[in-house]
Amino acid sequence: MNSEKRLEFEKLVSDLSARLVALPSEQVDHEIHLALKELLRFFDVDRIALLRLLPCRTQFVITHNADAEGTSLYPIGSILPVSLVPWAARKLADDREPFSFATIDDLPREAVIDKHSIEAWGIRSGLYFPIAALRSTEYSLGITSGRENRVCSEDHIPRLRLLGELLVNAVERSRGEQMLREHLEEIEQLKLQLEQENVYLREEIRTGQGIEKIVGSSEGLQYVFFRIKQVAPTDATVLILGETGTGKGLVAHAIHELSTRKDKPMITVNCAALPANLIESELFGREKGAFTGAHAKQVGRFEIAHGGTIFLDEIGEMPLELQAKLLRVLQEGEFERLGSPRTIKVDARVIASTSRDLRVELRSNRFREDLFYRLNVFPVSIPPLRMRKDDIPQLVHYFVDRYARKIGKTIKTIPKKTLKALEAYSWPGNVRELEHVIERAVITSTGPVLRLADTFELGAVSLKEEPVSDLAAMERDHILKVLQNTRWKINGQGGAAAVLKLHPNTLRFRMKKLGIRRPE
Repeated sequence: MNSEKRLEFEKLVSDLSARLVALPSEQVDHEIHLALKELLRFFDVDRIALLRLLPCRTQFVITHNADAEGTSLYPIGSILPVSLVPWAARKLADDREPFSFATIDDLPREAVIDKHSIEAWGIRSGLYFPIAALRSTEYSLGITSGRENRVCSEDHIPRLRLLGELLVNAVERSRGEQMLREHLEEIEQLKLQLEQENVYLREEIRTGQGIEKIVGSSEGLQYVFFRIKQVAPTDATVLILGETGTGKGLVAHAIHELSTRKDKPMITVNCAALPANLIESELFGREKGAFTGAHAKQVGRFEIAHGGTIFLDEIGEMPLELQAKLLRVLQEGEFERLGSPRTIKVDARVIASTSRDLRVELRSNRFREDLFYRLNVFPVSIPPLRMRKDDIPQLVHYFVDRYARKIGKTIKTIPKKTLKALEAYSWPGNVRELEHVIERAVITSTGPVLRLADTFELGAVSLKEEPVSDLAAMERDHILKVLQNTRWKINGQGGAAAVLKLHPNTLRFRMKKLGIRRPE
């Protein structure tokens, strides 16, 4: 290389070095690409690539490159197996030695595999040398041409190696800053998640929705216990069906407590209590500024439930436009926060509940059919209180004891007449309604005997003043009539269970309880 050319090269290296020192991380990739383009023009070659040997030591990845034609055969991020160039990999990674060739035939006999690969890539001459910088020995620089005898002189290697070290320093510094940002973001995310988790757990405690014993021993409830024990150890999605006030939340908590996820949080979302425009941000979170009023980033409840369980209470109330996003979470375990393009992976078991007949919602186009079948993996039906009246005395004693302790009263006696009146009532509000009745009775009772309120109207029936019909006989007659009309078909469309809006297993239980048998 003549003195003029050498001076030009020295000036080029000096200028590139000045640009690469202390370069902001967001500009590193762009500036390295420009530097490689200038080297490309100076040496009049076709390709320059910065390669990094991955930790597995079986693959190279191209981190940066420049191509005279503008489009590279192997773009940034391309993986090159070491098996395609075993001799070259050994020279660069193990021996830490540069090598060059003016023609393919200049490569030694032991590089026969390398020759085939290099020739297939359209390379006819080239120079490769390893680079060590910032305690990293994984990088190499390759300068190649599709023409023979275009190899750079090895005299250039010391200055090129210096330039290569500057390139690697910039790349490694940028990688380090990126990793630091990711770690800080992860720490901030975990901190935010922990704060949100604590808030939701405190709410669970305040609302008394901890794991409680489900009170009752009736046949219907025993079957519910059986179903809980069947599904709890699995990660299957559960759909809890039952009228309002039957205790769907308690069943959900029981499933969670018997599962392998019991040490992780169970997060409850009441789909009926949240405004439609807030459900999405509550479930999936939002970024700051995602919409008017979003002044801070919020972690969604699915993220908080990661590793644990999310309970979607009254899923039938979920807006139709959000059901597709929920379906994606159930199928693929991923979603995006509002205002963010980044996909978040989540592992949360889903338990849903509804007091609506979702099949009716399907026919009315208010609920997605694909979401219904994805939720209905393992249905658990809770019979209403009127179908398990054997549990009423036990529930009454439980609630009397609970509320007497709470307000500091001592109630020792519950009259049989009171229990019979409670057992005779149909309880449209189920266990929740019974609980409120007993709470009020405990408050108003003045002695050790439980007295119901004097004017206790529930619906159209007074517990003290109105005679109660033989509801069991009426129920039996109605079920018999429906069975006869459906020719004793229980399951499926047009079956008795569908007509009565009951789960088939619930109907069979009632038939057994009421002594209903199909005639021979």
